[in-house]
Formats: sequence, structure tokens, C-alpha cells
Amino acid sequence: MPLTIADDTALLLPLFAGMHEGQRFATFLDRLRQRTGAEYIGLFFRQGDLAIHDVTEFHSGRNLRADARRLGLDRLDLLDRFPFDRLQPGRVYAVSEFADVDAEYAAFRARYITALGIADERIVRLALDGGISAWLLLARGSACTAADAALLANLAPYVALALRGFVHEERRRIEAEMNAVALERSGIGWLLLDREARLLAGEPGLTRYLSALPGFALRPGERLVLPDAAGERLLAETAAHFARHPQAPVRALELNAEPRVHAVLLPSRTQPAAASSLPVLQVICRHPRRGGRLDGTVLAQLSGLSRREAELAVRLSEGRSIAEAAGDMGLTLETARNYTKRIYAQLDLRGQGDLIRHVLQSGVSLA
Repeated sequence: MPLTIADDTALLLPLFAGMHEGQRFATFLDRLRQRTGAEYIGLFFRQGDLAIHDVTEFHSGRNLRADARRLGLDRLDLLDRFPFDRLQPGRVYAVSEFADVDAEYAAFRARYITALGIADERIVRLALDGGISAWLLLARGSACTAADAALLANLAPYVALALRGFVHEERRRIEAEMNAVALERSGIGWLLLDREARLLAGEPGLTRYLSALPGFALRPGERLVLPDAAGERLLAETAAHFARHPQAPVRALELNAEPRVHAVLLPSRTQPAAASSLPVLQVICRHPRRGGRLDGTVLAQLSGLSRREAELAVRLSEGRSIAEAAGDMGLTLETARNYTKRIYAQLDLRGQGDLIRHVLQSGVSLA
């Protein structure tokens, strides 16, 4: 069954839109099942050497896995013997071609498909890269036809292309989530401005923090408003300068006096094709981390200090005096001094300055 002009709308458009659906590829799989009259259409793929029953599956029609479990046919170790990885990409196979993998598998598969009411299946392996394997499977309650095989063969390169885009998008999403976690943990945020110093985008933690300070206005598409008019002028001048000179050196700006917020201004070398206005200026600065004080538990795990010693070390690393830290923790001054001596000896430090550097350069600051 070759693809027709109508299939561009009925199948291919939903296929490429499917990576953005809440239930991935649901519309495409539903329409393919309706087109073929199949009991089940499954699209499944894996990365690396996962067992087949652990792969990601999208399907339309009956949930054959759930039906198999309900019938007590959950011998996935036997079903995994099917030689999925030996299939030639793009060629459509009848699953029955491999029923003789071994006698135990053949006998079990016969019981499996009979109990599920499946008479015939067709499968095609999709050509991907980067350690990704994928397959498209059609299962019927009656015999499959030559049209079924032709349709799967014609769809295979398009489905492979859509899956490549999906995998790439998923990887980028994971990377973006990890970057967001790292920025939040480190207390570093950013704003992206155009040549008119209008806000294009911003790291959520920083935008929340600045928006709560008096005198700030951060509205997407509008010029950034600062409490200090001179700082606002400098920001606008810098944006215009970076638009003309994208290789210009870094500049610095005090965004806010109290609490003090310092920013580094960098020319943006990002040129997104889909941007409504090209970014020219990156504003990078620190803001209070969500969660407040650093976690003494992490320092204790990394250093061998006791929990209370680590709590004291955290307070000292934040610039507190021994007396102030002792008061915070309900310790006597003498006990705090004894703890401090053990902290410096355990960490091989000479004083509070060394302790501050130690904590800032360690994983404690990310806890």
C-alpha cells in the first residue's frame, strides 16, 4: 500500500508533529491503525543494550503487554529471544519468519499470540544512529496483507527521521534541565537583551529575585528598568555598543546597591533563526540560592567532620565570626573555638579565608 498525497496530511504531518504531543506520536499511531485495520500498532525504541521489554513503547490499539500479564503470559525472557537487532533496516519481516529461534520460544509464542487473539504480525527495523535502535510493529487478528508490508516499508524512512528528531529533542531537553539545576544550585542567573536593552529571556531564579527588588521592571519585550538611572543608561549604551562590536571586551555593572547585585555584561554570540529580535547582550550575575544556607550535611560527608562541626564550618564560610556562629547554634564560645580548631586541622586550613575558599570551590556550594 504505497503512500498517497492524502497520506501527507493523514499520516506524515501527525508523525512529525507527534514528538510534541503529550502522548508522543499518538495521532500518527491511531491513524495508522485505522488505515490498516490492525489490532495493534507499536513504535518502540531503545538506547544501548536494554532488554526489549524495558524499551520505550508508544502504541495504538490494545495494550498487548497488559493483556499478556493479565493472562499470565509474562515470560518476557522468552519473547526477548526474538532477533530484533538482526533485522535489516527498512525491510519488513513477518514475525513468524523467526518463530524457530528455538523450540521453547516457538512453543511459547504460539500460545502467546493465540491467547491474545493475534493471527499475524509485521515488523520493520528503523535506521537510526548514536546507539539507538527502533522498530515499528503491526499486529492483526487476521492475516497481514502485502499492502500492510508496503505501507510499513514506505513509512519506515519517515518514521526514522521523526525519531531522530525526537531523540535529539529529548537529549536537548535533558541537557537544558541539567543546566537549569546547576544554575539554580550555584546561584547564577542570566538575562538576554537585544540592541535596545529589551528583555528577550531570563533565567527564572534571577528574574524572580530581581522582580521582587524595588525599582526593577523585567517585562519580556520591554527595556530593562533598573533602580538607578545611571546604571540603566550604561546598560542601554552597552547593548548598543555590543550590537556594533560583538567582539567587545566584558563590562561590569552594579545592578543594585542594597542588596548588592553585581553583573558581568557579555556580548551575545547567539544568533537564533527564530528570534523576534536578535540578542546582543548577556547579563550574568549571582543571586541568593533557593534553599538559603549551605547544607552542613554535605560538608560532613565530604570532609569527615562531625555534623555540628560541619554546621559551624558552613557559618564561618559565610563570613560569620566564631562568636556569631556560636550564638546561632546555641554553643558556648569555648566549644565553638574547639570545634574551629578541629575544622582547620581536619581540612588542613590556616584560617577563615582558607575555609571560605575551600567551601566555595567544593561541591558543598552546590548542595
